Amino acid sequence: MQRGNKVGKLIMIGLFAFFGAFLIYPIWLTVQGGFEGREGGFTLHHIWSVFDDPVLRSGFINAVGIAICTTLACLVISLPLASLAARCNFPGKGIFSALVLVPLILPPFVGAIGLHHLLGKYGAVNTLLMDMGWITDGYDFIGNGGFWAIVFIEALHLYPILYLNATAALANLDPALEEAAENLGASPWRRFRQIVLPLIRPGLFAGATIVFIWSFTELGTPLMFDYQTVTPVQIFNGIKEMNTSQQPYALTAVMLIAAILFYVLGKLVFGGKAYAMYSKASVQSTVQTLSRFKGLLATLAFSVVIGLAVLPHISVIFTSFAVEGSWYKSVLPTAWTGEHYEGALSHTLAVGSIGNSLLYSSLAVVLDLFVGILIGYIVVRTKIRGRSLLDALSMLPLAVPGLVMAFGYVAMSLRWPFGEGDPFEGWIDVLGANPNPILLLVIAYGVRRLPYVVRSTVAGLEQTSGELEEAAMNLGASRVKAVRTIIIPLIMANLIAGGLLAFSFAMLEVSDSLILAQRESHYPITKAIYTLFERLGDGPYVASAMGVWGMALLAVTLIGASVLMGKKMGAIFRV
Repeated sequence: MQRGNKVGKLIMIGLFAFFGAFLIYPIWLTVQGGFEGREGGFTLHHIWSVFDDPVLRSGFINAVGIAICTTLACLVISLPLASLAARCNFPGKGIFSALVLVPLILPPFVGAIGLHHLLGKYGAVNTLLMDMGWITDGYDFIGNGGFWAIVFIEALHLYPILYLNATAALANLDPALEEAAENLGASPWRRFRQIVLPLIRPGLFAGATIVFIWSFTELGTPLMFDYQTVTPVQIFNGIKEMNTSQQPYALTAVMLIAAILFYVLGKLVFGGKAYAMYSKASVQSTVQTLSRFKGLLATLAFSVVIGLAVLPHISVIFTSFAVEGSWYKSVLPTAWTGEHYEGALSHTLAVGSIGNSLLYSSLAVVLDLFVGILIGYIVVRTKIRGRSLLDALSMLPLAVPGLVMAFGYVAMSLRWPFGEGDPFEGWIDVLGANPNPILLLVIAYGVRRLPYVVRSTVAGLEQTSGELEEAAMNLGASRVKAVRTIIIPLIMANLIAGGLLAFSFAMLEVSDSLILAQRESHYPITKAIYTLFERLGDGPYVASAMGVWGMALLAVTLIGASVLMGKKMGAIFRV
């Protein structure tokens, strides 16, 4: 047993070193660069310059505005739906409770393509309104640089995160408290405001934090709308200046610090303290069966939200089948073709990017499974001091903006030992004459999606008795053999589910792909979609077809993961 503890401690040290090198160090380089003077030393000059420059200041304000509006929109959408799902029975509840999570598999980066055809000045919505005689001239809903279009598509993509957290929080409430308030004459609104909301506030805050950070640092969607005056896009445009300017470091550092400050402020203002009875319901909550009319209203509410979330992506499907130029001043395309799908599988850039994404994502999954099994085993099966910290570190990539991580990896590639004349020159290179970002892309994909594998592994180990492992060891098997031959086969469904999630989301990773892959020969799918979308001719149509292939991949893998994990699937996305 003592030898096992020593091995476990050595493994944990190795895991801490892994997180130190590929999670903490890139973040540190980013912050350091923002506060470092041109000749070394500490300075606030670069940080203050972000707020002195009117363009950069405007970009920061817009990023905050998008995050606030998106988070508020997610709260407005998710709270009523979560209340209905947790407390009411209505027609189609089972189906809608599953469908409401569909937006998680619909990347807004892809949906933005479809929104152009829906909400553009001469798009489907304006054409329909003019045909109905409601307006005489089209209104550009994507005007003002696309601010509200970004909020719209981001809110309808991220609300499931808040929905899952709100549903879990509501399910853990003690109904006796509300019943007591009702008996004292409190109205439904007063009961919700004074009892329910304070009790579920910690869960709501956890979900709202992730939504805020993700929308605050979102890069792909603003790029698809050519919304340049927003901090993530300004950072993206400044990547190639990292060798000569500290401004990109300062911008990224400001974004990271702002995200942390918003979290702390929100925690102090909205987080509150959890009550002692939180998550300790004394009796089973009663589920109310709604009347026919109210049940139809509940069904309608879910249908409208799901329909709006899916609509941009349906538009992407239509675009992928539309003949070039056939969807202009019309409700639907006037001519159809399947050639773009052939182009998506034959275009030089498309084919190369698919192969690259398959390679990067597969290697990332192998990394995640190896690291995830080690972390899960230490967290669940051992009592080694520091395992809680290890568990927290494995979840940190959910909260750290992907844009910050990607920027940090670029910064790491510019430092010793990877620079010119250094021992590992050429192993990791993003901005050089002969870039080689493959290793960084694999690590970036792996670190970003590691939480899915860790949570899946932990869930499997918690369901598996440790006595089986102990019995095998008593019969002479080593711990490694016991884990390999008994434990891993028993949790294989969980490992496959986590691996599928990691693979599919890695295939459509945006920030890492856009920033780290600077040459076409290294482009993953998302970078190819963006590049094709920017090209004239059939580029946007081929990009749409590639986006449909990506959405299909996500759908298949998530369905497979849900079949394997059942009800525990939702826990992977709760924070």
